Amino acid sequence: MSATTSAAPAGTGIRRPTPRTWADIAVLLVLVALGVVGFEPSFGGYSFLLAGVGGLVLGAATGILSSMFRLGALVTVLVAVVAYFVFGSAFAVQGQAVFGVLPTLQSLASIAVGSVFGWTDIVTLRTPIGAPQYIAVVPYLATWLVALVSTTLATRWIAGRPRTAWRFGIALVGPVALYLASILIGTDQPYQAGLRGVVFAILALVWLGWRRPTVASVAQGGAQRLRNRKLAGTAAIVAGAVVVGGGAGFWFAPANDERFVLREEIEPPFDPLQYPSPLSGFRHYTKQVTDDELFTVSGLKPGDVVRLATLDSFTGKLWTVTGPETATDGSGSFALVGRRIPAQTFITPEERDNVTITIGAYDDVWVPSVGYLTDLAFTGGDAVSEADSVRYNRSTGTAVLTTGLSAGDSYELDAVEQKVLTPADLDETSVAAVELPPVTGSPDIVTSKAQEFAADAATPMAQLQAIQLALTENGFLSHGRESDSQPSRAGHGADRVTELLTRVQLIGDQEQYASAFALMARSFGYPARVVMGFAPEIPEDGGAVTVTGDDVTAWVEVAFDDVGWVAFNPTPEETDIPQAQVPKPQSEPQPQVRQPPRADNEEDDLLTPVELDETDEDDNGDAFVIPGWVWVVGYSVLIPALIIFIPLLVVALIKGRRARKRRTDGAVHDRVAGAWEELVDRYAELGYAVGGRGTRLVVARGLEAQLPAGQPTGLTALAAQTDEAVFGGAEVEPERTDLVWNEALAAVAVARGSATRLRRIASRYRIRRRKRST
Repeated sequence: MSATTSAAPAGTGIRRPTPRTWADIAVLLVLVALGVVGFEPSFGGYSFLLAGVGGLVLGAATGILSSMFRLGALVTVLVAVVAYFVFGSAFAVQGQAVFGVLPTLQSLASIAVGSVFGWTDIVTLRTPIGAPQYIAVVPYLATWLVALVSTTLATRWIAGRPRTAWRFGIALVGPVALYLASILIGTDQPYQAGLRGVVFAILALVWLGWRRPTVASVAQGGAQRLRNRKLAGTAAIVAGAVVVGGGAGFWFAPANDERFVLREEIEPPFDPLQYPSPLSGFRHYTKQVTDDELFTVSGLKPGDVVRLATLDSFTGKLWTVTGPETATDGSGSFALVGRRIPAQTFITPEERDNVTITIGAYDDVWVPSVGYLTDLAFTGGDAVSEADSVRYNRSTGTAVLTTGLSAGDSYELDAVEQKVLTPADLDETSVAAVELPPVTGSPDIVTSKAQEFAADAATPMAQLQAIQLALTENGFLSHGRESDSQPSRAGHGADRVTELLTRVQLIGDQEQYASAFALMARSFGYPARVVMGFAPEIPEDGGAVTVTGDDVTAWVEVAFDDVGWVAFNPTPEETDIPQAQVPKPQSEPQPQVRQPPRADNEEDDLLTPVELDETDEDDNGDAFVIPGWVWVVGYSVLIPALIIFIPLLVVALIKGRRARKRRTDGAVHDRVAGAWEELVDRYAELGYAVGGRGTRLVVARGLEAQLPAGQPTGLTALAAQTDEAVFGGAEVEPERTDLVWNEALAAVAVARGSATRLRRIASRYRIRRRKRST
């Protein structure tokens, strides 16, 4: 037998790979491993290796075992997919599996979602990637698929055919594609690019060079010379790859900032411009939900504020975030993050740890937070299951939950606040060169007033202080409520800021003053942005405080060199607005109109007795509630059972239809021949070697030779009866069909009893259909 073919003992039907095939498999799997380690820059560590190696082992084991047991293409795919989902929970989404191993409905759903959408998420997530939980499915799927295809080609296609270069080239397509994918979905900082590339090239070239075995007929001396030439060629390939590959990597490799990676070309999927600007809803808090308990917060220090949204783009009508077409890293660029959030480096930090926020009446996508987040974990409510939808902007400290927050949601966070500095600390500090989108539609009165207020100031800090002092000392606070002594129109666009600065008295609230101050700062060329949030009164002990709509506020942040974004509050505290001395018109007396008498039954109509039904409460008290652990155990048992038994049921239905069609369709001699075809297929499904083109008698003798000695089967006699019915030319009685089918099924039962338990189980998942013999 040739060394390139797989030897299979005639009595077992198992096709074991040859040593050369094992060597092919080993080379291909090493190449796959070199490709998957390139995912390291995306994940910022080696947390993905369990998923990547797990997929590699699972795919290789499936391909090898399917070849050894001679599984057909359909059954191989079915077994591979089932194994992919069964073991995927343990390899890729351990946090959603029972005991980190057993699959659950949630883990299976994550595997399915990650297999489809993980490829788009991995190129839009901010690295290092920590969420969503299904993101590890990407390396798991990649290595599983490539290993499965590569081992299948090595054991079935290369092993039994001439070892030509083009066949080996096709087998290399999968590892090469994985290697390139790890580069494209990575970052501009490659992982050991030179070392991985050289090793990959050496293995691939050496494998191609050694693909042909030594010809057995060559004389001993010639074989030795041929082997020496191969060794010399291999050494030359290794040396050339090291020198050429290393030199090319040093001289011709592009700079890191010029590398082409997909994440630099794809915009994040979340577009905040599709949502209303938070500042445009400022009066909603001050007038409609003034006393509503929006959320509770604990762990803050007196003077802290809760940040909601940061806005750095002014359109003439409102302040909003920067669109992705204006700045790729502006306030409108949000990326998916995990619990560990990229740290803000442009800050003079003060830590705020163990801050807890519980949502009440608040209902929006903007996540209330403190300072710049470093850690975020949802602990209660519907948001726990939607934590993978959190997106964060590191430069502004703004977080959003695309599915929205609702009552009952709670989360814990750690953050760093900008340290509060005195004006004296910043008097000699220059503003930072931070690129912000240009202001459009700012009214001329803003520039003139800014020059007037800061006429005597020389430094940036002095100018900003002068503007802030002019607004707070000359302005008055009014939310436009009925209780306010003077009306105050909502809005913060150019028309409202013009109205604020041109009236005899400056009247407005945080919305108008923050907008005006930011525009004045921007008129000097200073990087300023508006922040909307809440300023509740924090107790000294940092205990829980309830935030209401009346606590809403807005302030301005200006960037200073080597310091960070410094907050300015330009809103005055004075609410006692002086009244203009305008004489009131005298009221004219109106004629009195007699009112109709009050109905006697009016009070009775307003109070309607209601009968309370207490039976529902009693019934609910006695209702049986299934414990949560029962659901967990049920899912853990039911889901694997469905994965195992549903394919078994599908295969059984297909086999039943096949046997029924053979037994009932066609003429009588066709049905007799169908009994023999069914027998042969059943034997093949049990792993017995069936001759491909032999006559029925030849096939029968071959099958009997594989059975234990002395085992009665009657295969030869059955083959002779079938040939007589098909080729005899005489009319066959219909009763002959049942007789032959009974004998065939009895022979199948004998073969099943002689097979091992593993082969009997595997046969239930195999489907084999031979063409009808004539």
